[in-house]
Amino acid sequence: MSGITMFEVIWLGAALLGAGAVTGLLAGVFGVGGGAVIVPVLYELFRMVGVPEEVRMPLCVGTSLAIIIPTSIRSFGAHRAKGAVDMTILKQWAVPVVLGVLMGSVIARYASPDLFKLVFVVVAGISAIRLLFGKDSWRLGLDMPGKLIMNAYGWLIGVLSSLMGIGGGQLSNLFMTFYGRPIHQAVATSSGLGVLISIPGALGYIYAGWPRAAEYPDVAALQFPLSLGYVSLVGLILFVPTSVLTAPMGARLAHALSKRKLEVAFGIFLLLISLRFLISLIG
Repeated sequence: MSGITMFEVIWLGAALLGAGAVTGLLAGVFGVGGGAVIVPVLYELFRMVGVPEEVRMPLCVGTSLAIIIPTSIRSFGAHRAKGAVDMTILKQWAVPVVLGVLMGSVIARYASPDLFKLVFVVVAGISAIRLLFGKDSWRLGLDMPGKLIMNAYGWLIGVLSSLMGIGGGQLSNLFMTFYGRPIHQAVATSSGLGVLISIPGALGYIYAGWPRAAEYPDVAALQFPLSLGYVSLVGLILFVPTSVLTAPMGARLAHALSKRKLEVAFGIFLLLISLRFLISLIG
């Protein structure tokens, strides 16, 4: 940490504040927590301050989950005020999603960095294809499935979201549109799912990263008061103010867009994420 110049600190601080604003906007527009923006930015930050590759990705993911707690809450409130959130689905998913998140947090303690990137590529890629090229005939059903299947989907969304550092928006949007739900309702409901994922996810990464921090006593970025386990308090403090400020703006923009424009925008967004991590894996 001592090797960083004052110019680098100022530049990184400005970049984190700017990324926080974009994160909040994306949370509102797409019903996502913005983890797809947060994780790559934090990855470069932690690389610059010397965080080892073995713990860099989980530190990024855990910090992302902590950052999107206030963003998801603010976005959920804005969407719910417009009456677009399906509370029945959120209640059905509450327990299996949280269990999935906790399991994902345990996996994160032992997973290789490539696993996190691979999850990004697969999930974001499939979602982008569905939104950009999918047809109304691409459906798994005309209505949401029964309790058993809903629980299975909820658990899977929780596991994958905790490994990606996201609020579950990509996954739940994909799932709900495959069962005929309108994209606007899917986006609004996903914002509520972000609350269910981010809070237990952040706590799980604090628990998972605590003993790992002890294994790297010379890495200041992993030690308290700069971090709690796999949650960087520095990243949290710099991201939250602007992300919370812009989340309601994104929600208003989402409801102003047509169904197709929202689908195309979200699809392009996810495709760029997928390509970014695919290049990283190949490289």
